[in-house]
Amino acid sequence: MDNNITNDTEHSHAMSKNQKLVLLSSSSGFGLENMDVLFLSFTMSSMIASLHISAGAAGLIGTITNWGMLLGGVIFGFLGDRFGRVKTFTYTIFIFAFATALMGFANNIYLIYFLRLLTGIGAGGEYGLGITLLAEAFPKNKLGKMSSIASVGGQVGALLAAVLAAFIIPHLGWHALYLFGLIPIVLIFFVRRHLSESSEFLKSKQEQTISTAEAIRKYMFSDFQTSYQSIGLMIMTTVQIAGYFGLMNWLPTIVQKQSGLNVAGSSLWMISTIIGMSVGMMTFGSILDRIGPRLSFGIFLIASSIMVHLLVLAHTTIALLVIGAIVGFFSNGMYGGYGAVVSQLYPTEVRSSANNIIVGVGRAVGGMSSVIIGILMDQYNLMVVMIFLSVLYLISFVTMLSIPGIKKLSKKAKLSANS
Repeated sequence: MDNNITNDTEHSHAMSKNQKLVLLSSSSGFGLENMDVLFLSFTMSSMIASLHISAGAAGLIGTITNWGMLLGGVIFGFLGDRFGRVKTFTYTIFIFAFATALMGFANNIYLIYFLRLLTGIGAGGEYGLGITLLAEAFPKNKLGKMSSIASVGGQVGALLAAVLAAFIIPHLGWHALYLFGLIPIVLIFFVRRHLSESSEFLKSKQEQTISTAEAIRKYMFSDFQTSYQSIGLMIMTTVQIAGYFGLMNWLPTIVQKQSGLNVAGSSLWMISTIIGMSVGMMTFGSILDRIGPRLSFGIFLIASSIMVHLLVLAHTTIALLVIGAIVGFFSNGMYGGYGAVVSQLYPTEVRSSANNIIVGVGRAVGGMSSVIIGILMDQYNLMVVMIFLSVLYLISFVTMLSIPGIKKLSKKAKLSANS
């Protein structure tokens, strides 16, 4: 009997260790992916000056990256469901790491387009696989918190990109910054050495009677109900990404236009925003697990639609930092929740595909918000921009309420909390 207790204790410890390794791997993957992708933000002005390219040609670089993310999401989501999460996860890291590093030798805009497309393909594939690894390592009632922790890892990557850019670009130039894109290669060796496929995935593959492509069609687009759910979630992630890129890319310019503040180069602005986002993610993840997605998304979406209007009050640097943190808390705090919800709404057979396709569409479409906001700022005033963002969050709110699967998850969360 004592031996049985000892074996159970060792098994429990092993599972706990495996969960920590999965969380570390996913968080690191999100952080390093975000670092590589954000290098573009810090090198854009230097790139334009040294390569003598137009602002339009430079703006297309980010668009192509988002297209690559959608393409990579579809390809690697399928491969992850077909052949396994762990190996496919490492392949995506390899692609975005080497494509980023090769930017250090790019002196032609067309080569840059190609390399950023590859970077997007790797980064877009990595997201859904990382979330799926988490979903199959942790109980469903802890997935909101775990996915939020992993998303905070992405913000650490953003800070790392900012620190590296501040030290590298002035001394070695923008090309040298991209060589640090090789850092994620270390993660590949760690993942291959320490992670294995989940028992849930292995069991699913043994019992699967249809092809992966057919399973994707069946569970995501086979009839009105499944198609509505998938498209509804795409609308929600589109709004999420649109709000993120819209606010993060344009907020310094918006504030400068309304009050003359110049915060475009302020590291304090980035730090306060990331702190607000990170606290929001951790808060949202915890309440998502407790009260379910319907109420947690409802609170944050309504708050986001209201809080964006606070930006008109940012007439001092301190006010901007505080308001930026508050807006970041609500508008970006939800980010980690989408992976948790999608992972529970779709079965193991299509889990990485569902995550990557839904978020990939959100990135490709929502990433265009920067262009739309730029046009609105040229043609109208700040209030119109705020109304545009506010309406987007309300559209997401109404869409969320209309998705039956989200209502079912909320009922399960309530029952779990009461039991």
